[in-house]
Amino acid sequence: MQKRSTWSPDKLTALRLGRRLVTEVSASRPGRRAFVDITPRRDARDALAAQEGWVRGDASCGFRLEHWEYDADRIDGFDFDVGAVLVRAASAADESALEGALALRGIRPDSFGYPWDIDDPR
Repeated sequence: MQKRSTWSPDKLTALRLGRRLVTEVSASRPGRRAFVDITPRRDARDALAAQEGWVRGDASCGFRLEHWEYDADRIDGFDFDVGAVLVRAASAADESALEGALALRGIRPDSFGYPWDIDDPR
């Protein structure tokens, strides 16, 4: 019996095509905002595809998770990174490990969105 993904098809496809996804999480204190992002790992095959003008899909790629916290007053400006803190970073070897890493942090896959739909400044 194969395990069903907890990702929506569009978000899973985005990850497999190398797109970054983001979710907002609780910050450590008032006046701060925090975000967790997932960035698929890219390799030389992805760089070659980009040079050729296409995007390579990869269902077996690894992922990088980063939890950043920012001063809320700087989110909308060019200096969003002043006072930013990398709270935690982790790697996941594949989609299953990614789901496990998110579960350990209490983050649901369906909470992630595209960067342009979330206030994440990066």
